[in-house]
Amino acid sequence: MNIAINARDAMPNGGSLTLETRRAQIDAGYAAQHPDVTPGDYDCVEISDSGSGMPPEVVERIFEPFFTTKEAGKGTGLGLSMVYGFVKQSGGHISVYSELGRGTTFKLFLPLAAPEKAEADGKNGASQELARAAGGEIILAVDDNASVRATVVRQLRGLGYGVREADGPQAALEILDGADDIDLLFTDIVMPGGIDGTELASKARQKRPDLKVLFTSGFPGASLTNSGTLDPNDVLLSKPYRKHELAKALQEILHAE
Repeated sequence: MNIAINARDAMPNGGSLTLETRRAQIDAGYAAQHPDVTPGDYDCVEISDSGSGMPPEVVERIFEPFFTTKEAGKGTGLGLSMVYGFVKQSGGHISVYSELGRGTTFKLFLPLAAPEKAEADGKNGASQELARAAGGEIILAVDDNASVRATVVRQLRGLGYGVREADGPQAALEILDGADDIDLLFTDIVMPGGIDGTELASKARQKRPDLKVLFTSGFPGASLTNSGTLDPNDVLLSKPYRKHELAKALQEILHAE
């Protein structure tokens, strides 16, 4: 309720509020970046709005008690800290992804009541066989967040791919203007600088018509792109994703008929 009210306040002129639930898994790679997280199976509650969004310095403090960006008398700054406490005391994890002018997505990961059954059903990510690069394909990885990009590069190289990396659309286009072989563009959708991932893909395909593309985003369904939505034929890998999900998506795109 608190997150939904905040979303309403962030959309004074209207917008969209989306709530989704799904089974999710946090793997060792993600947990290594978040020491307070335990790998395993979770139920994920995802709450997204298309409102004003938040700058990074606000996102960093969003769960602090008494921190608020609202006017005096409009908020105490305790709501989200209570949400954080509830999730943590339940043994869960909460993440927030936000972009100014694009909206905000909260993801609440709550541990399953019977994780042993989930493992018995074969849903433990550790048992997933990774689909590795077959022929030394080269991936161009694009993300403006340095830590996220470093993780992606490490995962791709661990899967046997060659990697070129770029911190934004302009740097990616400069690489594509060069002579390097690039088999697939793996790009975040929402990035600063006026060009989002879908527009980057369009410009990239003008340079290299046969280039294959895999999109990723912290927003659900990539509904918050400059153009509105993704093409039905585009493939989206939602953050956070597991290494075997990345491997599978790459293999399906690279080897599609």
